[in-house]
Amino acid sequence: MSLAGPDAGVLTVEYKANFLSPATGDRMRATARVLRRGRSLTVCVGEVHAESSAGERHIVTMIATIAVLASRAEREP
Repeated sequence: MSLAGPDAGVLTVEYKANFLSPATGDRMRATARVLRRGRSLTVCVGEVHAESSAGERHIVTMIATIAVLASRAEREP
């Protein structure tokens, strides 16, 4: 949404998550970024890590393809 514009909407085209390890720990840290932004489709990636006194474990990796919908004002003549 940070790249879509204030009045735009988004629609999930595809979403895949790989659950790599049980989600146990004292704290979870999630990070995400836009891998590639196109005119109509944006590809995003994200990861979740579990943090504990024993260290950090990679829990989930995801990838999503998002369609950006123009605002209603832009779609109507």
